[in-house]
Amino acid sequence: MPSSAPAAVLPRLRLLLSFLAPHRATMLLGLVLGLAANAAGLATPMVTKWVLDTLGAGESMARPIGALLALVVVGAAITLWQWRLLGTLAERIVLDARTAMITRYFRARLAELQRRPGGELVTRVTSDAALLHQASGSIVGLVNSAIALLGTLVLMGVLDLFLLGCTLAAVAVVAAIMGALLPSIGKATTAAQESVGRLGGTLEGALRAIRTVKASRAETRLGALVVAEARDAAAHSVRAARTAASVWTIAWTGIQLAVIVILGIGAWRAQRDLLEISSLIAFLLYTFQLMGPISELTQNVTALQAGIAAAGRIREVDAIGVEATAPVTAPVPAHRTAADAGGPILALRDVTARYGPDAPPAVRGVTLEIPRRGHTAIVGPSGAGKTTLFSLVLRFLEPEHGQLLLDGRPYDSYTHDQVRARLAYVEQETPVVPGTIRDNLRFAHPDATDAEIREVLRAVRLDDKVDSLPDGLDTPLASTEVSGGQRQRIALARAMLRTPDVLLLDEATAQLDGLTEAALHECIRQRAAAGAVVTIAHRLSTVLDADRIVVLEEGRIRARGTHAELLAGDDLYRRLVQALRIAAEQDVATAAAP
Repeated sequence: MPSSAPAAVLPRLRLLLSFLAPHRATMLLGLVLGLAANAAGLATPMVTKWVLDTLGAGESMARPIGALLALVVVGAAITLWQWRLLGTLAERIVLDARTAMITRYFRARLAELQRRPGGELVTRVTSDAALLHQASGSIVGLVNSAIALLGTLVLMGVLDLFLLGCTLAAVAVVAAIMGALLPSIGKATTAAQESVGRLGGTLEGALRAIRTVKASRAETRLGALVVAEARDAAAHSVRAARTAASVWTIAWTGIQLAVIVILGIGAWRAQRDLLEISSLIAFLLYTFQLMGPISELTQNVTALQAGIAAAGRIREVDAIGVEATAPVTAPVPAHRTAADAGGPILALRDVTARYGPDAPPAVRGVTLEIPRRGHTAIVGPSGAGKTTLFSLVLRFLEPEHGQLLLDGRPYDSYTHDQVRARLAYVEQETPVVPGTIRDNLRFAHPDATDAEIREVLRAVRLDDKVDSLPDGLDTPLASTEVSGGQRQRIALARAMLRTPDVLLLDEATAQLDGLTEAALHECIRQRAAAGAVVTIAHRLSTVLDADRIVVLEEGRIRARGTHAELLAGDDLYRRLVQALRIAAEQDVATAAAP
């Protein structure tokens, strides 16, 4: 069993090394700098003994004292260089890992993202990636500390003496210096953690709105925004790493100077024949240096273990499937015949789809045409397949059997972006997309003018409200001054900014009062006169306004027709309308209650 442990660790260690491999040259330089710093540190006690022996012989002390000071200064400079180099390298490794995960999230298939909790996905970008910071330098640290430990032990064996009192004094110096300097590290680390928190908040909000992001073809733009937050977090963390490097360098340099003072005192006493201490002081310095390698070995082993675990979790993100960036089949010529131009804008031909290989079909054998103009309402009980139809149309889900066509062309001949460029989508929950009201309205069309924005705000009766806000269009949409119903209207305005070929509404009036709802239904009727509007209906008014209604049950189309036709000929539709009427009456009663 013990012999199998290394075999189990090696594959996980290779995962960690895969993150470090692109930076192997920098890591090698860090290793060389560490070895040089160790050499300077190991030479210091011996040069100290040279100082004392020179003193005993009555010779000039200029050369040994100069060599000793040179070792301290050169060793401090090399150590500072190494710590800053490895600190910056660590942040670059973390940034590379975060950038790769963020990019994959925004290119991923929706179904695969939704199988994983959003908080876990965010944690992998924030906390797990951060664990690579210390692990990136742990391998260099392990080699350096092991060599330093071995060298110190060998030289201590040559001297064979120690001075406990001076060791305790050195420990006290360490505690005093670090007690004075550690607060600056704490401030820098706090700033870095806050920047990582902002990154997590932006990413989590973007992932909650992933349907809107994809429907608006904004994966690249919003991904770039989150990557910019990651770069900001990296910049703060680099400053924290450099602050820590400077503080620790100052602390250890102070300790080295303190030891030199102790040696000076010892030399002064030796001049008066009170103590022969040349070998003892050299041994004392090695004893003190022994603490460093032992501490580093412990810290580096811990960091390496955490980094191996984090690397494994981060690499799991590579298993998330991404959407195709090119058409599956050869594109069909762009020109259309007169017959094609008069045909449906959208068509589903005998479509069957499911959310997993072992899941039951969510829709079965659905054949449906959406005319180029008019309002189509989709109704049915919970689990009938209404949302699945929208997922298929938006290419969040691919059919298992059958075919979807846009403008008479198979979906497979389009890219995902080309399909979604013809559609606009409003979710029922209307999630807040990170940014201001202006950013949200321009989400699908970044080049929209203020005049176009004002037009759609008037259409949804929100122009006066926006004008009354202190920051107007630049008000953050997360502000408490913007209600849920107003956010829903902003989402509808965003979809209506430039008339799409197909407007998909998952009951976009669910949170609105009666007067505003009536105005928006008029707006939808105007849109239906110019293009196709498809609504998942949860309210009676939506059903009554529709030009045609499709009734779904257990993933199949049960009936289709006008409201009057279905009311007269379909029992399930009559029950659904009765439920919608009761809900509408309850809404009216709630609104009238004092």
